Amino acid sequence: MTGNNGQVRTREEHKKAKQEVLQSTKVVEKTDSTPVPQAQKRVRIRLIPVWLRLVLLLVSVFICVTAGAAVGYGMLGGGNVGDVFKESTWTHIIDLVDKK
Repeated sequence: MTGNNGQVRTREEHKKAKQEVLQSTKVVEKTDSTPVPQAQKRVRIRLIPVWLRLVLLLVSVFICVTAGAAVGYGMLGGGNVGDVFKESTWTHIIDLVDKK
């Protein structure tokens, strides 16, 4: 049920361990009048791991920047949407910005 370090690995194992603790405390309460210790601290189980969240964030930022450049240059700017991915377009834009 639990790993080597005492942490639950899956939601099902966590629920099963919680039920076992609750059942054992009910049995102890019926047979003994001493106070029963509280169940273990609640374990947070993440649906999406932290590393996957970071990867998804980076991918979504890349997609949003690409889509924004395509919409801004192609549709709003009056250019061809495919031209936004050419190096010559960006050198031209940088030359216009750096022009003194």
